[in-house]
Amino acid sequence: FITNNSRATGADVRERLHRLGVISADTVLTPLEIIGETIAERFGASRVLVIGAAELSDAIARAGHEVLGVKDYRDATVVAIGNDFDLSYERLTVAARAAARGAPLVTPNVDPRLPIDGGEFLPGCGAIVAAVVAAAGVEPIVVGKPAPPLFEIALRRLGLRAADAAMVGDSVPSDMVGARRVGMRTVLYAPDGFPGDPSVADVVVGSFAELARLAGV
Repeated sequence: FITNNSRATGADVRERLHRLGVISADTVLTPLEIIGETIAERFGASRVLVIGAAELSDAIARAGHEVLGVKDYRDATVVAIGNDFDLSYERLTVAARAAARGAPLVTPNVDPRLPIDGGEFLPGCGAIVAAVVAAAGVEPIVVGKPAPPLFEIALRRLGLRAADAAMVGDSVPSDMVGARRVGMRTVLYAPDGFPGDPSVADVVVGSFAELARLAGV
């Protein structure tokens, strides 16, 4: 299971899936598990201005980085942005200023919407990142889908080559595009039908029953 959730670790997601009865959810990978490592590999031990949930700050701190508050934005050597339900104009401003001053902008994902119950949505991590990008004039470093790292790490954990694996997902720009970048086959889950170009995925399924038949279950 690969998710772009910027507010939960793999253990958090695994627990939720188990409560829902998905007992096979033993391998769950989220951007929070690799964002601290990614920052360290690219920039060394860093002073990171974090705009996002406490879980994002904790993940970055566990990787050995110093997490800064908004008052210390001038000292930031990296800016990390996740989905922030407490976002304020001040937080948006200091993130943009720090990035404009040269601190690389790192984010778990650039998904513009966070789907919720009832067919509604909340502005996603990507909406916040887009505002900072526009104000600072920089481009983000994306850790989650559709960037390769999550897919590549998942394949290594499973001991599979990309050509021998398939990505099942409901997002074309995140799941399908990302999987194809690393050479995986793609299965788009579209229960409401998919009016776009069917070539965006190798297979399009409309139900879990159809997916199960495809998998031979």
